[in-house]
Amino acid sequence: MEQYVAAGTGSAEALGPKGPGAAAPEGSSTMEAEGGKSEVIMAVVTDPQFTQRCREYLEEHQLLDRRHRVKQLPDGTMALPVLGETVNEQHLEALKQRGAPESPCRLAHILNPVLSKKAQRCSPAQKLRQELRHLMEGQGYTWSADLEKDLPRSWQRHGDLLLLNEDSFKAAHWKKLEPGLWKTVATALGGQRLAKRGRVAPGGTRAPKVILLLGAHGWVEHVDNGIRYTFDVTQSMFSFGNITEKLRVASMTCAGEVLVDLYAGIGYFTLPFLIHANAAFVHACEWDPHAAAALRKNLELNGVVDRCCIHLGDNRKLKLWSIADRVNLGLIPSSEEGWPTACQVLRQDTGGILHIHHNVESFPGKELQLPNSSEAGQKEQRAARNLGRQTPGKIAKLEWRRWAEAAAARIEALLLQLHGKPWETRILHVQPVKSYAPHVDHIVLDLDCRPLSCPGEGIGKSERSCGQGPKA
Repeated sequence: MEQYVAAGTGSAEALGPKGPGAAAPEGSSTMEAEGGKSEVIMAVVTDPQFTQRCREYLEEHQLLDRRHRVKQLPDGTMALPVLGETVNEQHLEALKQRGAPESPCRLAHILNPVLSKKAQRCSPAQKLRQELRHLMEGQGYTWSADLEKDLPRSWQRHGDLLLLNEDSFKAAHWKKLEPGLWKTVATALGGQRLAKRGRVAPGGTRAPKVILLLGAHGWVEHVDNGIRYTFDVTQSMFSFGNITEKLRVASMTCAGEVLVDLYAGIGYFTLPFLIHANAAFVHACEWDPHAAAALRKNLELNGVVDRCCIHLGDNRKLKLWSIADRVNLGLIPSSEEGWPTACQVLRQDTGGILHIHHNVESFPGKELQLPNSSEAGQKEQRAARNLGRQTPGKIAKLEWRRWAEAAAARIEALLLQLHGKPWETRILHVQPVKSYAPHVDHIVLDLDCRPLSCPGEGIGKSERSCGQGPKA
């Protein structure tokens, strides 16, 4: 087998047995040249007049490497790139029998091949496949359909950090390519750091299970609607799917209002309420210390740290009462465990608005079931049916309307129980956020809650301290 090493532009030099590349195994992807390592591929070398016949044969037997260009060598012969060590003496004999008996068909190593135009403009996913296949075959391993199925089909980009999905690189065979594997993946996808996530850990914190594969740390930054968010991807989540709701929050007018955000996270909604909706003060509740640390950084980054108090811990034990003009309950699939706290912190004198996030199933023909089957629960169901006349007409799905009416009745009963006087709830709006799963919709209910003794005038201001509010 011959080995060609570039001696200059448009030239090549055949190395003898004592040349720098003589000890390299056939099909190896690197060769020592001029003191450094260079890429090397296999090629079939033939005379120019037989190039097309060779190409047709190699394509027919799926041996042609389409990632690299056909190259003319200094002696006038043509080198057709092939896939690894797939071509043997039988293939060369078949090529001669096909119509090139006088052509000296031979195999050669080609140094620093040129990528084809198609390879140069391929998508990141295609480039990743090509680079990994080249890496695998260059180290003497066989590429397979199972490995190709194990490649990531999608990923999240956080600046120079790429976050891969959990369903990629599960095969044990990838371990043989580490640590160079992760550098190859990051470079092919245009990043410098790499992480892989698993399923969200069970429990209320919804902490992601993320492993950092390449890089010194997992801290990243996003700018979203003029707001800076920073967080550690190995400790906290960033939901791109909530952008429509964050924009809607940013369009609200909350001047002079005190807001309680019961599930603040890193500040997905706390920051839009403060920066764009101009809320006077926000009490942000979060029980994950990593998310709370990121939230504090984000408040400082955006210059609003003096208008927010972070309450670390279980919001069901929150020591606030009758303080909020507005409460955000941004937890899915359900924020129902926070409903009693939301009713507790609403201002007793004027009431306020609840923004309740929930995942609603939209299966045709399925009856809505309230969580309580007791006598009180039956009263809530009757109240929910009576609320129909108060429901806005433009609610896209019947299941959304039924859930909103049931939630309004449930909140009304909780307010009566907590404050000792009757309240009225009114559905202002039901906002779809995204499709969470087939037949499951993430929606937000805007619910107006007022004590019946309240004249219904505008929402007033509340105290802004972090201490306990006045009890009823």
